[in-house]
Amino acid sequence: MGKQTAWEEIDKKSSEIFTASDEIWGCAETAFTEEKSMKILCDVLKAEGFTVETGLAGVTTAFKGTFGSGKPVIGILGEFDALSGLDQEAGATEKIVVHDGASGHGCGHNMLGTASLSAAIGIKKYLEESGKPGTVIYFGCPGEEGGSGKAFMAKGGVFANLDAAITWHPGDLTQADTGSSLANYQVAYKFYGKSAHAGGAPHLGRSALDALELMNMGVQFLREHVVPEARIHYAITNTGGYSPNVVQPYAEVLYLIRAPKNSQVEEIYQRVNKIAEGAAHMTETRVEIDFVKGCSNLMSNKVIAKELWDNLVELGAPEYTEEEMKFAKAISEGVGDSRFESLEKIAKNCKDKAAKAEVLSHKGESMYRFVAPFNPDGIMSFGSTDVGDVSWNCPTAQAYVATWAAGTPGHSWQVVSQGKSGLAHKGLIYAAKAMAGAAIDMYEDPEIIAKAKAEMEEELDGDTYHCPIPDGCKPRALGMKM
Repeated sequence: MGKQTAWEEIDKKSSEIFTASDEIWGCAETAFTEEKSMKILCDVLKAEGFTVETGLAGVTTAFKGTFGSGKPVIGILGEFDALSGLDQEAGATEKIVVHDGASGHGCGHNMLGTASLSAAIGIKKYLEESGKPGTVIYFGCPGEEGGSGKAFMAKGGVFANLDAAITWHPGDLTQADTGSSLANYQVAYKFYGKSAHAGGAPHLGRSALDALELMNMGVQFLREHVVPEARIHYAITNTGGYSPNVVQPYAEVLYLIRAPKNSQVEEIYQRVNKIAEGAAHMTETRVEIDFVKGCSNLMSNKVIAKELWDNLVELGAPEYTEEEMKFAKAISEGVGDSRFESLEKIAKNCKDKAAKAEVLSHKGESMYRFVAPFNPDGIMSFGSTDVGDVSWNCPTAQAYVATWAAGTPGHSWQVVSQGKSGLAHKGLIYAAKAMAGAAIDMYEDPEIIAKAKAEMEEELDGDTYHCPIPDGCKPRALGMKM
């Protein structure tokens, strides 16, 4: 019975999951505005008999659906936010914008949230049929893209009582993630000066734009003196106006500071603050430092990741139709030579020569149907994910599953185009089954969770979770005044 029961339920309910995924693709709502997407997911949860609670930790579009009782308590994480400016016609092999400036699911979160929901439905069926104690909680996690929704949820204690958490992410390769990611802070620096006629009375003005430029120059020199893995990005969001004959009284820049550990981000943040304050002193302006959001580094739990990997291998990749493969080929070849980068990165980190050769043997394929070798050492990602904050609260692991053509770049129109395709639908069901299978392995064998917790304790080495988001900081929708 066990996993097969869950997998059959996932297949049985696949049609409603595909509908939900496609509807969320059509909503394409950005961070913390995902009301329609949330309703779609909550409606399915309620129809499937889950107890639904919304507004978790004061985050309007954060929610959970719970089924079962007793331990272990396993969380399944779902995301559903989109990216701004990535509108794209579905099923096209070239960039075709339908609504200029509109949002699009360029990271596949329409699939992410619904596959996780599908896994929870399968697990619920297993708990019902087996009669075993245990609880499954589906977490609807908003604002992953630039909002760190899970960090706000973690700050509110949402994940504190979980025994384990599982999630996944769409991609062009299938693998169990054992790597780490960078913690980050996002901070707005707002400079206030004094306007004046730049020709007639420039001495009366105090330029906020000068202050901003001096700050950026100071940070440029700082980059040499931080840990090599650190990243300091910025975007000038307001230059004070379009008139060069006005001393600009206001300017604003948004910084994203990344490093391998929260403590390193905090140290760099304090140094950037000093540079901003110094720039304000130099120009006799005033700077306001506005903390927007932060997230912790990811601690992938290798014990649970191995369970995900075993289930991915056991299930095997989906079969695709001739039409689906033709579509994948057109997308993949359109990417150019860079389409091989993800494959070559995996191969580079294979310690076994035979495994490396096996990975590289797939070069040139339009759709990767193999499971990458399990790598207990992991690969550091120089990106960030708010899954990191969950991983500091309980043993957490995630898989990547091929849902789009080989070499498809993330955050691209190509991802949006494939978001409603058969490639997407089959990939998300594959992911759902792997997550459900890994969770059921833990319900069946409590020793797995015990080992996962022991690994987490060793990794923490006495450290405890401190949410990087300061008190009083609230989630903000994209474009909300900062």
